Amino acid sequence: MTRTIVVIPTYNEIENLEAVARRLLDAVPAVELLVVDDNSPDGTGRLAEDLAAADERIHVLHRPGKDGLGAAYRAGFAWVLGHGADVVVEMDADGSHLPEQLPRLLDGLRVADVVIGSRWVPGGAVRGWPAHRKLISLAGSEYARLALGVTQRDATGGFRAFTAPALARIGAERSTSQGYGFQIETLWQAVGQGLRVVEVPITFVERVNGSSKMSAGIVVEAMLRVTVWGLAALPARVRRRRPAVAVSPAPVQR
Repeated sequence: MTRTIVVIPTYNEIENLEAVARRLLDAVPAVELLVVDDNSPDGTGRLAEDLAAADERIHVLHRPGKDGLGAAYRAGFAWVLGHGADVVVEMDADGSHLPEQLPRLLDGLRVADVVIGSRWVPGGAVRGWPAHRKLISLAGSEYARLALGVTQRDATGGFRAFTAPALARIGAERSTSQGYGFQIETLWQAVGQGLRVVEVPITFVERVNGSSKMSAGIVVEAMLRVTVWGLAALPARVRRRRPAVAVSPAPVQR
């Protein structure tokens, strides 16, 4: 039987966590949930422990403090791979990723190694975002596509599913990125490893409770890292694209 574990990082998500966990386990009863809490001062970690005590499908990993989304995912991925997961899913705790759409991602793994829940492919949608937030997200994905040579439309999306072997090949534990940068880097590494990456449409819904962790600093960090990666990879991309030069054979000496 395939063991699927969903990794949800939390920091001050006490208003959202229980509802998201219940919806997730109702939508796909066979999955498990790992809550990675960064010592939330609002008591999210304690709530996660209470949920875990009541449902053996829920697990909790406590971290000492807030250290960024990328660090939380690295810790969570290490935990689930070490506990025998066959499929690993990443998703947000704030309700923006609809748990009811998880089966779409899991179905995609029948033909792929990595599945991205995409807002920007046909059938995808975003609800509740102002125009400038959509523009930032679209621009970030497009810049990553151009700089890194990936073809996926939603390079920054955080609703993803991986087979365990694919996640191990990506080597996310070696990443130092946070936020958007972490999502872009894992996609780039997946493509570079030759893994099959597909996108399935999802509906992204702006959170109702709590405050977004998105900041200008996260966006700047991601763009700077993408620029550095793109410049470093440019020579290899140019070599791959350079057409072969036909060489005429030397005349035969008679």
